[in-house]
Amino acid sequence: MKKIKYILLPLVIVMLTITACKDEFLDVAPQGSLGTTELSTLAGLEGTLIGAYSMLLGRSGFYSDATNWFWGSVLGGDANKGTNAGDQSQVNEIQAYSAQTNNASILQKYAALYEGIARCNATLRLMQTAETVSDEDKTRIAAETRFLRAHYYFGLKKNFDDTPYVDENWDEVTPIGNREDLWPRIEADFQFAFDNLPETQGDIGRANKWAAGAYLGKTYLFQGKYSDALDMLTDVINDGVTPNGTPYALVANYGDLFSSANDNNSESIFAVQAAANTGTINNANPGLVLNFPHGSSGPERPGGCCGFFQPSFELANSFRTDGDGLPLLDGSYNDDGNALVTDMGVGPTDAFTPDQGNLDPRIDHSIGRRGIPYLDWGPHPGVEWIRDQPYGGPYSPKKFIYSSGGIGTENDGSSWTPGYTALNYVIIRFADVLLMAAEAEIEAGSIDNALDYINQVRTRAANSPVQTDGGTDAANYVINNYASFADADAARTALRMERKLELSGEGHRKYDLVRWGIAESVLNFYLSYEDARLASPFAGASFSANQDEFLPIPQDEIDLLGSDILIQNPGY
Repeated sequence: MKKIKYILLPLVIVMLTITACKDEFLDVAPQGSLGTTELSTLAGLEGTLIGAYSMLLGRSGFYSDATNWFWGSVLGGDANKGTNAGDQSQVNEIQAYSAQTNNASILQKYAALYEGIARCNATLRLMQTAETVSDEDKTRIAAETRFLRAHYYFGLKKNFDDTPYVDENWDEVTPIGNREDLWPRIEADFQFAFDNLPETQGDIGRANKWAAGAYLGKTYLFQGKYSDALDMLTDVINDGVTPNGTPYALVANYGDLFSSANDNNSESIFAVQAAANTGTINNANPGLVLNFPHGSSGPERPGGCCGFFQPSFELANSFRTDGDGLPLLDGSYNDDGNALVTDMGVGPTDAFTPDQGNLDPRIDHSIGRRGIPYLDWGPHPGVEWIRDQPYGGPYSPKKFIYSSGGIGTENDGSSWTPGYTALNYVIIRFADVLLMAAEAEIEAGSIDNALDYINQVRTRAANSPVQTDGGTDAANYVINNYASFADADAARTALRMERKLELSGEGHRKYDLVRWGIAESVLNFYLSYEDARLASPFAGASFSANQDEFLPIPQDEIDLLGSDILIQNPGY
């Protein structure tokens, strides 16, 4: 199956004409570049479209890509920044909800999203002069491009709230402010994509009709348009197929979602494509390159750098189940009698027995913990794979890690770290759609349908134990389905916990908490809980309602446009 190749094409789009001087001898065409005529062909349009796809990988810094591992998962309590206090210290203030308006990593995220939008708009402008391109190809390319533009604006909306809206008709001179609500524009682009994209595509990495439908349903859900969301998501569940025509379905084993050998499976609705060992790391996934076990001694480990993205105590405890195999929905998983046994403070040669209590098996596909198999690398050794345990805690990230048997195929070792991988990052997967549909069902008044969707996800989890080399379960996995929900409140609580467990570390958590209106209470408890167990990263940290739901607009951008045009978010 072919993927879209994200090689940065040497295309320089010449969009402005030199008018400052009329002397003919000064009108020299740029060398080594392509002009509008060359780019307005089918090949030119496809090339600029691929450039728009490539910005899904970010390319402007460690925190700029579509995984949102920092902005959605760290800021949502799934994980701590990890590593140590001095490494990438500019993000320390962000994870403590004390972000400054001149923070370089925030600017990188903002700039990467607008770079993606600029590439989309450039493609749409070129189409206006593409006289040799068929109407069918124009429609498909326009639909893919508008899908991508909606994705980038969705990223701006959920991270920064409203920001300047520019499309292909902007004159690139007139200042644009941020007083317009972005949601209608995002809806319109996803609707156009849904109406005009084909169900199948020649390249499996391209967005298709059903990817647009899933994203449109998500857009409705984020606005609280539950009836619209339910209609769209139900269509996706019943009729949706991947770009190669495979009906959407949950994969059999949860762990198979995070292996490059299973990329573009039946659960992958829209994914950032990656490939290793193509002659350039630009085709590999750079978004999670920091997020591997770290250490200079001890057992062989994947990546070897840099110790970021350490799952939190609070997240790990959430996988505790009761005697019936259900989550502890009252939050008692954090009580002393239920919190997981960890190797915090236990030396590398000291005896340690992993937690013996009831657990959801998804914990050991999501979190690396001492004594439990870490893919095929052997048992996680504990502190030897942790850069600074008092600072980051005892856990390692486990999703999106390449296997020992995949060295040289699943990862690219040609750069400063072998952590550039061939593993796709799935922006929307089928379990996410099932849970979004369950949420829409609850809010629209049908908890029975929600029960079915939630239990489909739990059934797959129950069939996904992590096992030792001897073929036995690596922990005491006890998980079962819900028999019923007493009312909408009970269903809502179960749904929210299921999203936390199923999608942990995949960049969703903070955005969920914000749209549910519970970010302040949940995250302040999380910050307090982690602060009591770690040395320093959360000292004095707190989440402020009506401010920390969104990042600050970068001050550099306000300085360029003026504070009367580009208005700073509240509280900054």
